[in-house]
Amino acid sequence: MALSDASLALLDEARNLQPSTIRLRRELHRNPEQGLTLPDTQAAVLRALSDLPLRVHTGESTTSVVAVLEGSRPGPTVLLRGDMDALPLQEDTGLDFSSKVDGAMHACGHDTHVAMLASAARLLSARRDELAGRVLLMFQPGEEGYHGARYMIDEGLLDPAGPAGTPERALAIHITSTLRSGLVTCRPGSIMASSDVLEVTITGRGGHASAPHDALDPVPAAAAIVGALQTMVTRRTSVFDPVVVTIAHIVAGTTSNIIPETAYLQGTIRTLSESARATVHAEIRKICEHVAAGYGCTADVDVVLGYPVTVNDDRMAPHVLDLAGDLLGAEHTEPMDDPIMGSEDFSYVLQRIPGAMAFLGASPVGVEPGTAPANHSNRVTFDEDAMVHGVAMYTRFAMDALS
Repeated sequence: MALSDASLALLDEARNLQPSTIRLRRELHRNPEQGLTLPDTQAAVLRALSDLPLRVHTGESTTSVVAVLEGSRPGPTVLLRGDMDALPLQEDTGLDFSSKVDGAMHACGHDTHVAMLASAARLLSARRDELAGRVLLMFQPGEEGYHGARYMIDEGLLDPAGPAGTPERALAIHITSTLRSGLVTCRPGSIMASSDVLEVTITGRGGHASAPHDALDPVPAAAAIVGALQTMVTRRTSVFDPVVVTIAHIVAGTTSNIIPETAYLQGTIRTLSESARATVHAEIRKICEHVAAGYGCTADVDVVLGYPVTVNDDRMAPHVLDLAGDLLGAEHTEPMDDPIMGSEDFSYVLQRIPGAMAFLGASPVGVEPGTAPANHSNRVTFDEDAMVHGVAMYTRFAMDALS
């Protein structure tokens, strides 16, 4: 089916903005910042928005930027999110705009998210007279494990008395190097997992390694716990409600002839429903304590809560795909069959607002999709041409909500 004149015009305008979209993306890529405090990134965003008719607010607890575009007529609020922070990684891409900061890299594409959202703000500003309501632009720090979205929500982002009132729908677009460039994919329901950190300290009684009967060795207890946790996943949770428990860090002892007093385990817990999350937390505690007791040891179990399950609205996710089909053509849309076990703090927004997280493919030119270095790799690169589709999708989603 041929694209409509309106879709072609919007894509042309997004393509015309591509030089400035790329310029901002590369500026951020050269100067990555991590965590909740991103002063240079915040300043770059403010410069990019400075000539637009927006009400701009900066965060108090983080270096967030919230910008509000008021339409020409009253109406609801729609939220568009772009996260801003980088990862603790040494870049090895060879790009001529590689990171200038040792040990920091935009390896998850957040630089592209910011650039796409800033250009969408420009397209929407030019269409202000067509909008009945307002657009809430959420430039968020601290997505990579720092709960940045929660900080912004705690400052009133989604409140009725907040910067733009409570939004009625929300969209975040996440770029990925492993999907065909320009492809938009989404699914209703759980799309990304919860993410919690498990820490277990097993305490026994130290002694000489030649006389284990005079000690209470925590190392065998720790090894048994690792195995028991994997059995728990397959025996205490449903295969139709996936769970991942991975112990990725084990510390015990100092040398070959000393039985240590303690052993330490650390790992990750991933689930796709809050009910499975609660079940797994309870079972983990039980298993660790009881297995340790069987070895004469004790286990101190701590589950550090991370991001909730990211759950797309059952109506909004298919709607995003419908909009993508109308805007980009059916060949650039694809329903997402399965969720992924990565996590996202856009989950905090989706707990409150009907909306969706969608993925935008940006596999590098000349590379078979699915074979490129993935997000979070020190070698990941993205096809910048895909950003045209991201800019247009943000714009179309808001216009659809406020037309």
